[in-house]
Amino acid sequence: MPAPEAEPGSLLLAIDEKVASVRTRALDLSFNELLDMFDNQELIIKPDYQRLFRWSEGKQSRFIESLIIEMPIPPLFVIEIEQNKYELIDGLQRFSSYLHFRGKHPDKKDETGALSHLTLTDCDIVSGLNGLTFPTLPAALQIKVKRAYTRLEVIRKESDARLRYYMFKRLNTGGETLSNQEVRNCTIRLLDPAFNDFLIKLAGSDTFKRCISSLSEDEFDKKIDEELVLRFFAFKNDRESYVHEVGDFMTDYMEKVSDPQRGVRFDYGQEEEIFRKTFLLLDRTLGENVFCGVNAAGSFISRFLSYHYEAFTLGIQRYLGHLDPDDPDQVQRLKGILLEIKKDREFQRLTKGGGKNYPKPLSDRIEFVETKVGAGLGMA
Repeated sequence: MPAPEAEPGSLLLAIDEKVASVRTRALDLSFNELLDMFDNQELIIKPDYQRLFRWSEGKQSRFIESLIIEMPIPPLFVIEIEQNKYELIDGLQRFSSYLHFRGKHPDKKDETGALSHLTLTDCDIVSGLNGLTFPTLPAALQIKVKRAYTRLEVIRKESDARLRYYMFKRLNTGGETLSNQEVRNCTIRLLDPAFNDFLIKLAGSDTFKRCISSLSEDEFDKKIDEELVLRFFAFKNDRESYVHEVGDFMTDYMEKVSDPQRGVRFDYGQEEEIFRKTFLLLDRTLGENVFCGVNAAGSFISRFLSYHYEAFTLGIQRYLGHLDPDDPDQVQRLKGILLEIKKDREFQRLTKGGGKNYPKPLSDRIEFVETKVGAGLGMA
């Protein structure tokens, strides 16, 4: 059913209120001035953001080439965290490329541990730049690089914090260099970092890491492990809100917990206890194979399956209070039940093929595990 149309007057008033709550200003600064601000900790790049510097050396080089030949570049966006002190929220790849070229990027070091300079490569407009570093550039070009200007868009500290969050989210959503979880990790800190830090902490627990060890190295680099922790809590606590798009659903749940105005209660102590017990049980039963499939011969296929993750982590929740990870007989029985579930043709039908990212297929695979576990342990 379409939403009722708002009265024009009230709609314009609502928009004016939001416009009034965002305080911005624009500064035109040279990259050399930005570098001085960075050195003096007046322009901050959070460590989490620094680790997301992923441009290839060719792409970094072409950005430096753009500065030298005076091509237009997009602005940098910062938030003012105190008077004349800023935190970068958009433009990480560009500014980090400049830092690397000037030999100032903290994560770019040579074999001796000294900060290294970017060597230009793959410059395709002025190929004569290839092979040069900042110290080996002609003096006139060094000055040109230092004096290259960019627009700095400043979101003032008196702006509404929630609107600053949504601005960052919209600037970064869809960027090819960041995964969904990396965007969440950065943006959610503008609301409240507590839940995000909680997810990161639990993603580092040994039992959880063993259970998801079939993830690829690339998936770990993209923070899929942290996303899986979020997936567990989102589906466990808010499944009734799920419609179809898993990514949007998880982002919305993270916002619900992190945004004080949305008023969603999250008991960190209790939720951590549930998470740790869940993965301790799964680790002691099928361990690294718990989220893998099986072939026709019943042997494990070492590939992480998200449908198995949802089914097993959530399917045992009803009985979690009655399960004891330190009871070897109970653990062995549960192991046998989970293995038989994996081999069951009906479960395989529920967890294979397309069209499974909807509420009913999700509930069907969770309830299948729930029913089998309850019956197998005599707890149904």
